[in-house]
Amino acid sequence: MATPSHRRSLRKRRTLVVSAAVAAAGLGTSLLVMNANAEAVDLFHQTLAAKDGWASSGTGTTGGAKADAAHTFTVSTRAQLVKALGSASDTTPRIIKVKGTIDANTDDAGKKLTCADYASGTGYSLSAYLKAFDPASYGTSKLPSGTQETARAAAQGKQAKNIVFKVPANTSVVGVPGTKAGITGGMLQIQNVDNVVVRNLTFAATEDCFPQWDPTDGDDGNWNSNYDSVTLRGASHVWADHNTFTDAPHLDSANPKYYGREYQIHDGALDITKGSDLVTVSRNQFTNHDKTMLIGSSDTDSVGKLRVSIHHNVWKGIVQRAPLARIGQIHIYNNHYDVTTLNGYATQYSINSRAKAQVVAQNNYWTVPSGGKVAKLLSGDGTGSVAGSGNLVNGTATDVVAAYNAASSKDLKTTVNWTPTLTAELESSAKNLPTSLGSTTGAGVLK
Repeated sequence: MATPSHRRSLRKRRTLVVSAAVAAAGLGTSLLVMNANAEAVDLFHQTLAAKDGWASSGTGTTGGAKADAAHTFTVSTRAQLVKALGSASDTTPRIIKVKGTIDANTDDAGKKLTCADYASGTGYSLSAYLKAFDPASYGTSKLPSGTQETARAAAQGKQAKNIVFKVPANTSVVGVPGTKAGITGGMLQIQNVDNVVVRNLTFAATEDCFPQWDPTDGDDGNWNSNYDSVTLRGASHVWADHNTFTDAPHLDSANPKYYGREYQIHDGALDITKGSDLVTVSRNQFTNHDKTMLIGSSDTDSVGKLRVSIHHNVWKGIVQRAPLARIGQIHIYNNHYDVTTLNGYATQYSINSRAKAQVVAQNNYWTVPSGGKVAKLLSGDGTGSVAGSGNLVNGTATDVVAAYNAASSKDLKTTVNWTPTLTAELESSAKNLPTSLGSTTGAGVLK
């Protein structure tokens, strides 16, 4: 089956597709879509197609398509982006065109900011922090508290004020084609708002200067960081499409160890938590990252929400959480998972279903290197479900759930309590996904 067009509109009117040669190829990377009245729909006004995953449910996802000229912005600096976003409580439709790469770690004048700049005036220093909370003297039974922890939190707060961008409802944030559009070092926070589109952007190097030591996390403690590249918290009707997520240029292999544990400065790539709902994640590339996508922030996150569709994405050099799903109804289809170790990122698992999550994993393709174990492609806690069909491993039809259950003491359940219906983009075979998705996913493809 040819790869469906990427350039879509929710408009119910009959559409005419210009450029027959491209349409015949099924790639759609440089199309203009016109309705019957010959009204052109450009990249920045495009909306999610009908029945394209959970985000098309109900009112659908249109982002800022209705923005007027006064609320259409082109931005190329952090200060311009902040101004264009405006107040997170302003629901006026807006389109934000990102031209080039925006460095979040800059001040309003464009001057580069470093971790030392954020720490300045807080009293924090890493050496003092390490001395204060050395498990040999501080112990391992309680979280850090006291002067240096207070200073660390203050420094982290200064960084957050600079790099966290709060997205209002009815907003489209879209990269301008041909400009290497993206955000480096920053986080888009989509919180308690409805109807947001994020497309054609590269999110790179989202880093926490001030990870917190938690000696109670796991058997040996862990360093925990604070920022996702894109985070959904209580958000609804969100479409994340044709983006690229990466840790580059600072990869985890360059992280030092303190107290014998990796000093982790990266958190999630795209997390969907705290009762977020009706989300479609399509045609993105996730690469060079550890904890990639979390659906549900805890085992007690919102029942009846966390409905997410994940399709036609490429996952390569991902350690875990592709995704980790809790509670919700999640449809994962037509994705390509390459679990070959890349730049030190070695896969632990791809999909984790836990806390009674209801996952349908359909027509996905796994590329597994020689010696790789199919039983490690999935994970769970014994309460989550994965109903799988049409999945291929190295081109061969494989029951990945049965392979996991045969090797696990906590079986994944094999039936779910729902049937996906918003499946306009579903391809009936995964056979060609490694080839077709290689050139049609991620930032920089749309024109």
